[in-house]
Amino acid sequence: MRTLEAAALRLKKRRMARRGIMPRLWLFSDPARLPDPHAALAALPRGSGAVARGVHAPLLPRLVRLARRRGGVLLVGGHGRAALRLRAGLHLPDRPTTSELLPFLIARRRGAAWAVLSAAAHGPAGLRRARRLAADLVFLSPAFPTPSHPGAPVLGPLRWAALARRAGRPCAALGGITPATAGRLPRGVAGLAAITALMR
Repeated sequence: MRTLEAAALRLKKRRMARRGIMPRLWLFSDPARLPDPHAALAALPRGSGAVARGVHAPLLPRLVRLARRRGGVLLVGGHGRAALRLRAGLHLPDRPTTSELLPFLIARRRGAAWAVLSAAAHGPAGLRRARRLAADLVFLSPAFPTPSHPGAPVLGPLRWAALARRAGRPCAALGGITPATAGRLPRGVAGLAAITALMR
């Protein structure tokens, strides 16, 4: 059976400098399409990651517990204070709107193993920011046409690969990722991330 989970399993495991092995498969929540990703995350293979974007604060502790119990990683989207309080990772959107980033970065500098940092990037500026902050992982998007942003320009596999080579950080692909499109990405891709393809 061709699934996104199977495609992610074929990726080479990448060991990160300070945080151990990062997930190769990532579920993104979405305020409109997947406001509570609990069931979808529970259905993924052990060790998968999730990025909780636009998730109501009362749902976050349960998601963090689920990710830990299943040997995965949960990144809180754009809220450094919530990530710090929950001892969860943090995902930075491409636009600089993250609240309470400094305390989280201080926790990272002090060696907190749970303080995984990812960053979204849509082009060179986002990649420079990810390098400057020493992000553990960059979600480089949109790789392909995506329902999240219908009609928006996409990177395509060649430009995605060229940007990833210059990133200076491991890059996971986001945007229009399906079993078919995953096969068009370069061999060095650090992970696959999706909303629709991983919804249950």
